[in-house]
Amino acid sequence: MADSLRRLVGAESGRVLQEKLESWYRDYEINSCDQNLNRCCEIIELNSEIQGQLFTILNETSQEGGHYAGVETIKTRLLPWLGTCFSCATSGRLFETNLSLARDSIEKERQLRELASNQTLQLQELQEELTSTRLQLDHVQQDLAKTQLALEDTKTKSATTLLAAEDEIVQLKAALKTSCAREKDALRKLDRLNDYEQQIQILRDEISILDAQKSVLQSRFARSRSPFPRHSENKSPSPLPLRSCSPGRARRTNASRRACLVARFGDIYAQERLDAETLLRTYVSDMEMVQRIIYIAAVESFHAAKMAYRQFKIRVRETLSLGHSGPESLEDTVLDYVVRHEDLYDVQASVNEVIRSMNISPKISFPPEIDFIVISTLIRELCRVAFSMQTLIPPLDIAFGTDGELFSETKYHRSSDSDFTAALVAYHVWPALMENDVVIMKGEAVTKRGALWSHRSRSRSRSRSTSPLLSHHLSRSRSPSPLRSGSPRR
Repeated sequence: MADSLRRLVGAESGRVLQEKLESWYRDYEINSCDQNLNRCCEIIELNSEIQGQLFTILNETSQEGGHYAGVETIKTRLLPWLGTCFSCATSGRLFETNLSLARDSIEKERQLRELASNQTLQLQELQEELTSTRLQLDHVQQDLAKTQLALEDTKTKSATTLLAAEDEIVQLKAALKTSCAREKDALRKLDRLNDYEQQIQILRDEISILDAQKSVLQSRFARSRSPFPRHSENKSPSPLPLRSCSPGRARRTNASRRACLVARFGDIYAQERLDAETLLRTYVSDMEMVQRIIYIAAVESFHAAKMAYRQFKIRVRETLSLGHSGPESLEDTVLDYVVRHEDLYDVQASVNEVIRSMNISPKISFPPEIDFIVISTLIRELCRVAFSMQTLIPPLDIAFGTDGELFSETKYHRSSDSDFTAALVAYHVWPALMENDVVIMKGEAVTKRGALWSHRSRSRSRSRSTSPLLSHHLSRSRSPSPLRSGSPRR
């Protein structure tokens, strides 16, 4: 028994069986069905050899123990195992199991072949798709190249078009500039033409006046050389010389005279007013008082000129009404006479009247050693313009304004030092020019908050503080000099 066991151990059948099992397990998935069956048969044969040797050792071992030795072991272990493993049913199950395994192996091999064929087909399809994709990519690259060429061509054409458009724009700008220059030149020529027409009309009027004066002088000269004495029954104490009339001249030249007077009024505002401000600032440091003085001078100048015009017109009417005859009305004849003889207006008397009114005005004050005569140039020009404006149809006048009144955008401009959020007028700088309640030229005013309250407090303080000053002014020789008061009216 020991020899048999030694041979079994020396044969290393168990180790070889284990190696074959491990090798078969590793290669089972890659072997074919026949290879796996051959491996299994080899392992079965080797296992049967080992089992034969073990049964031989079992027999020898049982003989060594006697006739009844090992009976219990054989009964409890060997016989039950033999009954379960080596019965006919067991043999059938093993055969069926082997058959099912063989079928499974065949099925798996078939599936493997199908899978391999499918993979081959998919690989071919993928290769075909890859080929078609490469062809499409080549087409796309060609299209892209064509598109790039078209884009470059478009860029070149756009650049050419842009350059042409820029050249055209430059040409249009040059043409526009030339047109603007021509238009300005035409406007200048038109203005000159209008000026020439006005000058021609003025010259025609002057020629008609000179012709009338010439005829008057010739008639006077003829009467002076006549041997018959002139009758003096209808003599009247009128100091006005009767010149030859040119009926309708006042209405005929009304538009041109109105334009000239409006322009002259604007020139006085822009030039003489600023010169008067500069002159007054040397005597009065308060700019508000300077502007108030100039505004009062303008208002009083218009008032004095209107009064002088009324008196002058009454005298002319009284004189012309004695021997008036003709198709024209007396009023038209009087107006024509006044327009032709504006040089008979006594401007100096109006200037003296304006200065006298300013001396007693409670709204303004002036140093006692200085007289308002320093701005007589401004007053004289205002009186002349105001007098001439009364000869227009309809006459022009200035707007009435009071301190603390509601500011009107249609009448006045705000001064630069005004509070543009204030609604009340603190004081006026220059009056607005009106024609039948319609603003012809805006004036200038200063707006400040609390203008009404400051105006009232200023009026009360001036009424208290200027009373001695006014009495002092009245006591001084503020009245016109004998030369002024005694100057004969022409």
